[in-house]
Amino acid sequence: MAIQWFPGHMHLTRKAIGERIKEIDVVIEMLDARLPGSSANPMLAELIKGKPALKILSKQDLADPDRTALWLGHYNALPGVSAMGLDTSMSQPAKALIDACRKLAPLRGGMVKPMRVLICGIPNVGKSTLINTLKGKRAAKTGDEAGVTKQEARIALDDDFYLYDTPGVLWPRIIVEQSGYNLAASGAIGVNAFDEEVVALELLHYLIHHYPQALRERYKINDVASHTDETLLEAIGRLRGAMQSGGRVNTTKAAHIVIHDFRSGALGRVTIETPVQFAAWLAEGKQADAERALRKEATEKTQKPPRHKPHT
Repeated sequence: MAIQWFPGHMHLTRKAIGERIKEIDVVIEMLDARLPGSSANPMLAELIKGKPALKILSKQDLADPDRTALWLGHYNALPGVSAMGLDTSMSQPAKALIDACRKLAPLRGGMVKPMRVLICGIPNVGKSTLINTLKGKRAAKTGDEAGVTKQEARIALDDDFYLYDTPGVLWPRIIVEQSGYNLAASGAIGVNAFDEEVVALELLHYLIHHYPQALRERYKINDVASHTDETLLEAIGRLRGAMQSGGRVNTTKAAHIVIHDFRSGALGRVTIETPVQFAAWLAEGKQADAERALRKEATEKTQKPPRHKPHT
């Protein structure tokens, strides 16, 4: 079952975006370059109502450059969408997004018609860091905990360019199971909403098959291919001293190590989904969701009490 996390302030954010969108010229959606499909909010497409969109793949310095190129090609092929990669710690690439927004809305700009841009994204994707880079100071609060920004803020990036920052928002129900694991691994989901060991095992399973060299180099384990995700987690725990009484591996601590290494980039530049992989996961998720809805409908029908005819 997919991991779920939708705190109360996200309901307010969803409502605020819906109310603000009619005044907006361009919508920027920030995506995590390591999991672009999973970090894209399907709810946003309904809210932006066909507005020009700029997809920013943040943290690209932590992502596989070949896979980043695949994702940029995927998004740039969509109508009304432009995409670019970004390392939010670099000022010059960050400033390029202002020009990209102006290209998407060429009739806006100037004091009479200032550019109004809404920036959205999942929690902990780097929105506040980007805004601070653009502004040149700490205009927005930053942190490595999901849900740091709690309310909308307007920032003037130029005399005729206004950026509206919104709190990070997921969607009410995650239907793609793998997306839940990937989002949790990235830090987009609150720590109390998932089991770190389960998430670490899913992450290791993917890395064994797609990035075995990254595991070998980080943990000095040469026979990565011979391991399952469970045995590899135990091996990492032993090598990193995550032990408990009786010589047993503390798998919870080992899982924390693996997740931290992924988030920090200690595993190297890895991307844990491709456009093709995510499309397959999404199709499976939609089918499973449709089947769930049918089962729910059937259950409700069988549990519905019979309607009694009124006495005459």
